[in-house]
Amino acid sequence: MALISVGRICVKTKGRDAGKKCVVVSIINDNFVLVTGPKKLTGVRRRKVNIRHLSPLPKHIRLPKDASDDVVLSALEKNNLVNYMKGEEVIESKNVEETEETNSS
Repeated sequence: MALISVGRICVKTKGRDAGKKCVVVSIINDNFVLVTGPKKLTGVRRRKVNIRHLSPLPKHIRLPKDASDDVVLSALEKNNLVNYMKGEEVIESKNVEETEETNSS
């Protein structure tokens, strides 16, 4: 099984969207894939990306090839991954730990 497949959630490592999560929508060839955030959710717009600029995450959702942004968004909502895509879960836990460390010092 390939690391990069349709429905794989990844983090962009290069470019203006570096650090943002996206979903692979289509595989173009051995080097390029089509990804989307969707833009409404993460700010990553649908675009062709080199796979060397992506870091795959362990999460995966079922999607048809070339799914629209609305289909991707509904699949993320169905799998309760909206906060995960926004990065809110990670940010909240980091803020709590930082606050506790600050108060104990």
